[in-house]
Amino acid sequence: MSDILIVDDERDIRELISDILGDEGYATRLAANSEDCMREINTEPPALIVLDIWLKDSKMDGIDILKTVKRDNPDVPVVIISGHGNIEIAVAAIKQGAYDFIEKPFNIDQLLVVISRAMEAAKLRRENMELRRRDVTTAEMIGGSTAFKGLKSQLEKVTKSNGRVMLSGPSGAGKEVAARFIHAGSTRAGAPFMSINCASVEPERMEEVLFGRETAERGVEPGLLEQAHGGVVFFDEVADMPSGTQSKILRVLVEQQFQRVGGADKVRVDIRVISSTSRDLMAEIQAGRFREELYHRLNVVPIEVPALEERLEDIPVLAAHFIDEFHRSQGLPKRELSSEAEALLQTMPWPGNVRQLKNVIERVLILGDGTGPIEARELPTVEAEAGSGSGLSLSGSIATLPLREARELFEREYLLTQINRFGGNISRTASFVGMERSALHRKLKSLNVVTTNRGGARVARIQDHETDEA
Repeated sequence: MSDILIVDDERDIRELISDILGDEGYATRLAANSEDCMREINTEPPALIVLDIWLKDSKMDGIDILKTVKRDNPDVPVVIISGHGNIEIAVAAIKQGAYDFIEKPFNIDQLLVVISRAMEAAKLRRENMELRRRDVTTAEMIGGSTAFKGLKSQLEKVTKSNGRVMLSGPSGAGKEVAARFIHAGSTRAGAPFMSINCASVEPERMEEVLFGRETAERGVEPGLLEQAHGGVVFFDEVADMPSGTQSKILRVLVEQQFQRVGGADKVRVDIRVISSTSRDLMAEIQAGRFREELYHRLNVVPIEVPALEERLEDIPVLAAHFIDEFHRSQGLPKRELSSEAEALLQTMPWPGNVRQLKNVIERVLILGDGTGPIEARELPTVEAEAGSGSGLSLSGSIATLPLREARELFEREYLLTQINRFGGNISRTASFVGMERSALHRKLKSLNVVTTNRGGARVARIQDHETDEA
């Protein structure tokens, strides 16, 4: 996209415009009819097209070419010229997406100003899209746990293909970050990444949002699929897609084309689709809420994104990353976590997963004291979140037990938490709790606590004698 394509059936006009633009430093290509024009565009899309409305000996007139260009190469600006200009033609051209309309015989200065503005507008539009893609959500994967390494290894395997990927996992676990990581490492990295949360769009607006629309008043308004041409569309929480839209998306995946709402022309797109869900799609299929054919089209490569509780040892590095991010983006204090704060974060429940951790870090940086290390007392505890005040309270079950049984129950839960916090690493657990490794092994055996592999990671659990012996 570095030159200007001039399309006119009059040779003198073509060459005149070419000479004028050449004197201004533009490279040009020439086409005398619609066949030559489409051949040049398909070979290499130009930076801009100067297009005559009336083309002799052509299968398509200028409006037909304009429609095709706006469908297949929407970023290419088109300036319409005509010796038979009238208001109706000009309005029709603008509604179909032309940048401007110039009547022959044209003023050279006017032509140059329009072309310069059209090129600048297209450049700004591309830069704006690039900034939007960078700004919304990072594609950086943060972590070092076994579960995280397994996830990243799977993602790296699918980046270079065009296969459709289904990311499953709980809300807030980082499914969109994983999708952006796939996009950033793919051959489509320079093309758009368009994300749509299917749960946040009203069902009656979903098709306009995805497919765009055409109206007499506003002309063509491209949807997300059209804007994503050449790149990636990410369907977040795809289980919430309306059933009527599901059948149309299925057709898009098969045909790679669709019609805008209110339009008659087919719009061809080249897109890669990545989806995510926090729900059991097979259960949704059984309940009649999700199309089985669409599931199989989307679920070509299934990848599970682990919950934060499965990668507790990543919490310190994630927290440090968020602190640095908030310092850069909002000017919040760049503070470190104290060891006590790290330990508390790694033992807290995280139903909201990584998103919840990010919110907690932001809250602490906004409301915290000074610029020194973040202390455990600054973190919101489960009791504080529930409004139950400070201090340690006993659960009903433990309060009814004799001291020996209560102590055994506490030790079991405490060691289970610490082992899982350190990713099943017994040496690190022993160091933190202040025990010799051999003594910790004896204690775990007496408490019936064992470590096993789950999803490639070591986790602690209470031994079930009947199951284990079987």
